[in-house]
Amino acid sequence: MTTEATTSGELWRDPRVATADRVRDLMARMTVREKVAQLYGVWVGIDSGGEVAPHQHDLIVEPPSLEDLSRHGIGQLTRVFGTRPIAPEVGAHSLARTQRQIIAGNRFGIPAMVHEECLTGLAAWQATVYPSPLCWGATFDPDLVRRMGEHIGRSMRRLGVHQGLAPVLDVTRDLRWGRVEETIGEDPHLVGTIGAAYVEGVESTGVVATLKHFAGYSVSRAGRNMAPVSIGPRELADVMLPPFEMALRAGVRSVMNSYTSNDGVPVAADPAMLTDRLRGEYGFTGTVVADYFAVAFLYRLHGVAADRSDSAGLALAAGIDVELPTVDCYGEPLLAEIEAGRVDLALVDRALERVLRQKCELGLLDPDYSPEPDADVDLDDPASRSMAREVAERSIVLLHNDGVLPLHGKRRIAVVGPRAHEPGALMGCYSFPLHVGVHHPDVPVGLEVPTVVEALRADHEVTFSLGCPVLGGTDSEIAAAAEAAREAEVCVAVLGDQAGLFGGGTSGEGCDATDLVLPGRQEELLEALIATGTPVVLVLLSGRPYELSRQIDRLAAVVCGFYPGEEGSAAIAGVLSGRISPSGRLPVSFPGAGSSQPSTYLTAKLGARSEVSTVDPTALFPFGHGLSYAPVTWVSVEADSQEWPTDGTCRVVTTLRNDHEISTTEVVQIYLHDPVAEVARPVRQLIGAVKVDLEPGQTRTVSAVLHADLTSYTGRAGHRQVDPGGVELWVGRSSADVHAAVPLTLTGPGRRVGFDRTMVPAFEIGG
Repeated sequence: MTTEATTSGELWRDPRVATADRVRDLMARMTVREKVAQLYGVWVGIDSGGEVAPHQHDLIVEPPSLEDLSRHGIGQLTRVFGTRPIAPEVGAHSLARTQRQIIAGNRFGIPAMVHEECLTGLAAWQATVYPSPLCWGATFDPDLVRRMGEHIGRSMRRLGVHQGLAPVLDVTRDLRWGRVEETIGEDPHLVGTIGAAYVEGVESTGVVATLKHFAGYSVSRAGRNMAPVSIGPRELADVMLPPFEMALRAGVRSVMNSYTSNDGVPVAADPAMLTDRLRGEYGFTGTVVADYFAVAFLYRLHGVAADRSDSAGLALAAGIDVELPTVDCYGEPLLAEIEAGRVDLALVDRALERVLRQKCELGLLDPDYSPEPDADVDLDDPASRSMAREVAERSIVLLHNDGVLPLHGKRRIAVVGPRAHEPGALMGCYSFPLHVGVHHPDVPVGLEVPTVVEALRADHEVTFSLGCPVLGGTDSEIAAAAEAAREAEVCVAVLGDQAGLFGGGTSGEGCDATDLVLPGRQEELLEALIATGTPVVLVLLSGRPYELSRQIDRLAAVVCGFYPGEEGSAAIAGVLSGRISPSGRLPVSFPGAGSSQPSTYLTAKLGARSEVSTVDPTALFPFGHGLSYAPVTWVSVEADSQEWPTDGTCRVVTTLRNDHEISTTEVVQIYLHDPVAEVARPVRQLIGAVKVDLEPGQTRTVSAVLHADLTSYTGRAGHRQVDPGGVELWVGRSSADVHAAVPLTLTGPGRRVGFDRTMVPAFEIGG
C-alpha cells in the first residue's frame, strides 16, 4: 500500500515521509468542511442521567448521526469509556467498531483521536482508582508519580485511548475552592516537579497528556468555581505559570485552557495567553483543546461574543485548536463564518496542521493503523493495585501524635464517622465511581475497595458507629457514637468530605465552601467523642484542609489522607498499626483559627502575622509538615562556598541519621529567602525537595546542586531576573521547621532568564 500511495503521489500515506510533508500533502487535498471536521470532538451516547460537565444539559446540541459526521471525518471522540458504566472489553470492541465506521466513512480514512479523563487513573468502569493529586503532592516523590503515570498511560493505550485530560497544574491559592482536591498543592515548585513527572510517565507510553487549566483558574475570586480572576502579571508569572513551564519541558503534547477570565479577558479568547505566551515564548507545538463548552461559554457566560459563530471566531483566533466535548461552535457556525469571510481560512489551517501532525505522530495516518484493542483489558490488575497501594502508603501524613500511635497489638477500637465505612470516602470527584457511577446506583462499583472499618478489623477488635452523615444527622446518632467511643480503648474518628460535582458533594468541581469548618455536624460529633475521655485519633479523608484549632490540643493524633484511592484504607490501617512508617508531607497548609482566611504559605512579609492586622493567618500545620514514628536526626547542613555566581551553582550538603530501630523517611526541603529585591517577594519559597529513606542506624548525605536561576523572579520591568546580593537557603523539615539558614552572596552581574532557565536542583543521595 505504501508503494502505491507513493506512486500516486499521496505522500501523506507514506510513513517514510517526513511528518511535515505528509501533513502538508493531506491538507492540500481536503475541503473546508473536511478541515473543520478535524477541529471538534463528538460525544457519542452522552449520558442523560447525570451531569458530568458544567452546563452539559444546557449546551449539548444533538449532533448529526455518526454516519453523517463520518462523511467528513471526526477530530476526536469524547469519553467512550468515561460516560457510562461499560465493561472494558465491551467498550474496547465498541470503540474499534466506531473507529472502523469513521475510517470507512471519510474519503481519507482518518480515524478519530480518543480522549478520556485520567486524574485519578483512567476514568472508566472497573479501572484502578489511584490516589488523588493532593496525594501525589504529599508523597514529595516525583519518581513514584512518574511510575504511576506509566501505569495509567498503559491502561489507556490498551483500550485505544490516545489522550488523557490530566494533570491539573493549578496552584492552590484559596482552600475554599472546590477543586483544591484536583490540585497537587499550594507551591509552584512542588506542583511543577510532580506534575512534570506525571506527564513523563503518561507520555512515555505513547499517550498524549493534557495540562489543565492554562492558566490562572485556581485564583478565582472568593474561591468560587469559574469566578473572575484578578491577579497581576507577576503573580501569574511567578506562581501560576512555572508548573506549566516545567511540564511543557517534560514533553507534554496538549494543553487545555482555563475557564476563567483574567483581568476581564476569558482565556479561551486570549491570543496573548494561548498563542503569544504558550507558543511564541514557550515554543509549544502541540494542540490546545478547549475545556468542555469553553468556546460556547464565551457568549453564554462571559458575554464577549454575540453567538456561537462569534465565539468560534474568537476561540480559533486565540489559539484553541479543538473544540470539546462535542461539535457545536466549531461545526456549522464556524463554517458559516468562513463562508462569510469573517474567519480567515488560514486560522483553520493553523489549527488543522497541529491536529494532523499529532495524529500522524500517533500513527493514526499510517496505512497499517488498526483500531483493534489489546487482548488484555484488565484495568485493575495486581500490578496496578500494587502501584496504587504504594502511592497511598507514601502519601499518608501524620499531622499530630501525643504517643498513642502506632496502635501496637490487638486493640479494642471504636471506629466512628461518616467516612469510616464508605468506599467512596477514598475517592475524588474525578474518579469514575463518583464522577459517573453515582448516576447509576444500580450498577456495582466494579472494584474491590475496602473501607477503613474493614481494613482495621484485620488488626483490631472494631465496633463501628456512624455518628452522623457528612451533612445532617441526629442527636441520637451522635450520642450512640459517643457511647461506642466511651466503651473502647481508642476511638478512631474518620471524618471529611463527600466528593462530588456541582453541588453533589462538599468537595469537588463546583462544590466550593464558604468557610473551612468541617462540613455538617462533624465538628459537633468530634467534640462529643473527645468529651468521653477516650483517646481520639482523627483520620481525615478530605479534598481540602479544615480548621482543627479548637480540637487539636485534645486530640490524641491526627492522620490525613487526601482521597488515597482504592488501596487507601489499607495504607491508613498500616500507618495506624505501625506496619508503615508515615512519610507524607503536607502539599497544602492547614488553616489556624479563623477558618474564613484563605491564605497559603507563599506570601510576602505583610501577608504573615503582623501588628498591622488583628487577623493571624499562621497555619496550624504548615506546608511541608509531616511527622514520623522515628524522627530523623539532622547532623549538619553545609554549603561548599559562601559565594554563589549569578550564572553558576552552589552545593549544599545535608547529613541525616536514623537513630532508631525501625526504618524512617525524611523530606529535605530547601527554601529561598531573599531579604531585598525589586518587588515584595515571598518570605520563603520552595526551590528543592527530596525524599530520603533511612534504615535503622543508617547515615545518609543529601547533596543539592542549585543553579542561581532558582532565585529568579519577575522584576519591575516584567521579565524574570537573577539579582546579585545576599540570600539565605533555609533547609529543614517544613516551611516552618527550619534546621539551618545558610547565608550566601550571589556574585556577578544581574541576569535576565527565560523559559530555558534551570528550574530544578540536582540531588545526589549517598550512604
